[in-house]
Amino acid sequence: MESRIEKAIALHGLGYNCAQSVACTYADVMGLDETTVFRMMEAQGLGMGGMNGICGAVTGAVTVLGYCNSKGPSDTTTKRESYRLASELEAAFQIKNSSLICKELKGVDTKVVLRSCQGCIEDACRFLEAKIRDKL
Repeated sequence: MESRIEKAIALHGLGYNCAQSVACTYADVMGLDETTVFRMMEAQGLGMGGMNGICGAVTGAVTVLGYCNSKGPSDTTTKRESYRLASELEAAFQIKNSSLICKELKGVDTKVVLRSCQGCIEDACRFLEAKIRDKL
């Protein structure tokens, strides 16, 4: 798979939140239309709306992983593998950026920005693409 990082960053520049930027970039990989993915991810940006939650770029990437790995409600045996994939992606992001939490990444309390939104999008896409190449 050719890297889609530039596309995800461009979507962010058009006003997509971090979760939408990542997930919409891979809408075709999931077999979904971009409008559906955009709407589905709307509340996931800004650390799930309040900066206290996990970075939207990470939630976008984890959503893509789960969707691609899942076999649907008729076969729930894929959950454990989806959890593993998500955990590995989150761990890689945490190691690179020292946090998964939006307001910590943005330095809201500390005034020390750990990573820009564009940087978070880039990292989430890079880790997602590695998982897609390795597993899916």
